[in-house]
Parts: sequence; structure tokens; C-alpha cells
Amino acid sequence: MQKKFLTNLGLILFLNLLIKPIYVFGIDKAVQKQVGTASYGSYFAIFNFCFLLTIILDFGITNFNNKNIAQNNHLLTKHFSSLFTLKVLLAVVYIITVIVIGLVIGYDTRLMKLLLIQGFNMFLLFFINYLRSNLAGLHLFKTDGFISVLDRSLMIIICSWMLHSGIFYTENGIMYFVYAQTFCYSVAALTAFLIILKKTHTFKISWNWPFSLMILKKSLPFAILTLLMSFYNRIDSVMIERILPDGDVQSGIYAQGFRILDATNMIAFLVAGVLLPVFSRMLKYKESVESLVKLISTLLLTPAIVIGIGSFFYNTELIKMLYYPDQVAGAAGTLQVHHQAVIESAEIYAMHLKESAAIFGLLMLSFIAIATTYIFGTLLTANGNMRQLNYMAAFGMVLNVIFNYFLIKQFEAYGSSMSSLFTQFFTAIIQVAIAQRIFKFKVNWRLINTFIMYILGVIAINYGTHEMLPYHWMVRFAIMLAGCGLWAFITGIISIKGMFRLLKYG
Repeated sequence: MQKKFLTNLGLILFLNLLIKPIYVFGIDKAVQKQVGTASYGSYFAIFNFCFLLTIILDFGITNFNNKNIAQNNHLLTKHFSSLFTLKVLLAVVYIITVIVIGLVIGYDTRLMKLLLIQGFNMFLLFFINYLRSNLAGLHLFKTDGFISVLDRSLMIIICSWMLHSGIFYTENGIMYFVYAQTFCYSVAALTAFLIILKKTHTFKISWNWPFSLMILKKSLPFAILTLLMSFYNRIDSVMIERILPDGDVQSGIYAQGFRILDATNMIAFLVAGVLLPVFSRMLKYKESVESLVKLISTLLLTPAIVIGIGSFFYNTELIKMLYYPDQVAGAAGTLQVHHQAVIESAEIYAMHLKESAAIFGLLMLSFIAIATTYIFGTLLTANGNMRQLNYMAAFGMVLNVIFNYFLIKQFEAYGSSMSSLFTQFFTAIIQVAIAQRIFKFKVNWRLINTFIMYILGVIAINYGTHEMLPYHWMVRFAIMLAGCGLWAFITGIISIKGMFRLLKYG
């Protein structure tokens, strides 16, 4: 099982690491530059607002279906038609709810139009995820990997032309970006639907109220967990945009750091997508999951530690390279960005650079906690420990909202990154404790001490390369990465011999 897991995970990671970074850093970032910080900030806040309400759209069906199909493959044919109808009905309720709440909280006509299209896009995105849950449940990981990058591949092609044409510089630039998403999501959803259709013997649009009620009841714990975790993961930008006078600008600045965190989260998210059906099947047949948990912990947390701590130390250099390449640090040079004939001053860009870098540093540290959550949260989900997870998520949501409310007022967008860092680590530690208690994992003090030693070494390597070496920052950054990789083998946190043994006999 471990060999199959590693093989399929490697394929999915390869496909996504090939396509999605190009989209995030080549397309999405460039779109923000052309439409402007404020316009993109409004889009980013609307996107996260729509995401918060996806409990209505999905109702936990995707995670429930992934676990259910993995343990009972024959249910795909039996359930697909009825679940399809239920998903469409939930989409209608979702769109209506999004519009009503948008009006209540005071979105104007321009934002309501953006809200409506983004709500439909969210339906398409979650419908794709539902279809992919069937593929993952059947362990068709190669097909799932193809579908996972299809929409982004199309976005790269279409938006490359749009960026070259300068269409995003126009007044409705951000809307053209959203329309492009609609087209690409539609193509990906249709493709996935046709693939699933071939795996089912029959398909018929029908409404089965007793079946739908049963599914909603079974998926309710998953829905509650999705809602709660969405709140403490996505509410930041919504609160920033609503609380602060210049909320759209602050949300745009926050989005710069969050975009990179979201891109790195892709790795952990993909791992979890493969882990859930694997854990579910192993638990059904009462196989021990302890060795797989240890394996994936070392494989995922080791790079997470390097990425998180490295980004914290090199926050200014990385943000400047990605968003402010023409700005000369410490000089009075001018960075010009043409948007509706407006040229923002170098002083404003220097301020944005400082704020964005500080936010980015804290957000990336939280990736260590997020990676931990994807491992142990997925294990608990596969085991059906939804009550414990929901209590954890509810407490995390309350903490995050309270901290956000006070910290945003005092520290603006930076305060939200502080709140996110604390909440992510708090909830991650709780999930590890719950998993240890339920599965009665033997406390591996040797592994814990190795991780502590590795973290301290990574901090020392980052401090030494960043503060003491006289070379260009990219050279120092490369030396840091090489040093952290070498330190992983020295401490024994990664063993080449162990990896080969797992691949050969796993």
C-alpha cells in the first residue's frame, strides 16, 4: 500500500508542480499587477466570502463520498445519479444565499456582479472536486491528476493571451479574469463528468428525497467541519476588507503573501487527497497506519519546515522578486505601474513591499502547522472522528475571529497574519493529540527529538546564510536550501536507505 501510495502521489505532485506554479506566479500575479492592488483586493475578498459559504454548496459530500467510494467501489453506480441531482439543487440554494448575504452586508452593484459570477465559479470548482472524489475513491489517481491540472492549464493559455493584449488594464479587467475562470472550470467539469459517466452503468437525472436526506445526514459532520475550517482559513481577507477604511488595498496586500501560501498548500492538499482514500481502505481492513503516518510526516513536514522558516528569513527578498522586481531596495528609484493612467509613487510601493513581506513571513511559518493538519486531520476524517474534529475547528474559528477583530484594527492586514499563525498551530497541535489518543500511537521520542534538532538547525542555517554571507541573496538562498537538505540526512530525518526499502518492499 505504501509503494502504491508513493507512486501515485509522485505522479500527482509532478503534474501539479509542473502546471500550478506557472499559473500562480506567472498568471495570477501578473493579473494582480495589471488590474491594480485595490481591484484585485476586492476580487480576493469576494472569492474568500464565496468560499466561506461553500458548506451549502458541498455539505461535506465530497469528503464523505471520497471515503465511502474508497471503501465501497460498487456504490459509484448506485449513488452517482442521485448525488448529481442533489449537488445541482444545493448549487441553486448556494447562489441565492450568496446574493442575499451580499446585499445584507452592503456590497454595491459592481461587487454584486462580481459576487454572482464568482459564486457560479465556486459551484464549478466544487463540482470538479466532487467528481475527482469519485476518481480518488476508485484509486484512479492518474486520471485524477490529469483533471486536477486541466483548468489551470487552460487558464495559462487563455490568460497569457489576455495579459499580452492588455485587456486587464481596462476598467472591467478583473471581470474578464473571472469570465476566463468560468470557461476553464466548465471545460474541466465537463471532462471529469464524461470520464465518470464511463465508469457508471446508468445515469439518470432523478430526485430521491429519502436518499438525499440520508446522504445529507451522513455528510453533515463533514459539512460542519468544512464550514468551520473555511472560516478560520478564509475569513481573514473578508474581515480586512470590511473592517478597514482602505480594506480593498489592505486585502490586496494580504493576498500577495496568501497567494504564495496557497500555492505551497497545494502540495499538502494533494497529499491529503491521496491519503484519505488510502487511510480509509487501510482502516476498513484493520491495517496499521502508524508506519504510513510516520513516513508521510517526515516526507511532508521536512520540506514544510524549510519552506516556512526559509520564507520567514528571506521574506523581503522573495516578495520583492515576485511583486516588486523594479524596486531598488534603499534607493529612490521609481517603480511605475500603469493602471487607468495612474502611476503610484515609489514611496507607496516601498511601504507595500514592507507590509507584504512581513505578512508573507508569518503566513509561511503557518505552513508547517497546515501540513501537520493535512496529515492528522485526514487520518481522523478517514477514521470517522468527526465530532472531535468539529469541536477543534469550532474553537479554532472562534479564536481566529476574535483575534482578527482586535488585531486587524491595531495592525491592519499584518494583524490578520498574526491571528492565522496562532490559530493554525493551535489547531494542528490539538489534532496530533487527538490522533495519538485515539490510535494509541507510541510516543516516538527519537523522532520528536530529531525534528526539534532539525528545526533548530534550519533556523541556524537560515540566520547564518541571511545575515553573515556577503553574496547575492539568491546565492545565499541556494546555499541555505542545500544546507537544509544536507542537515536532513545528517540528522537522519530522511534516510535514503529507508526510502529504497519502502519502495522495494512496501
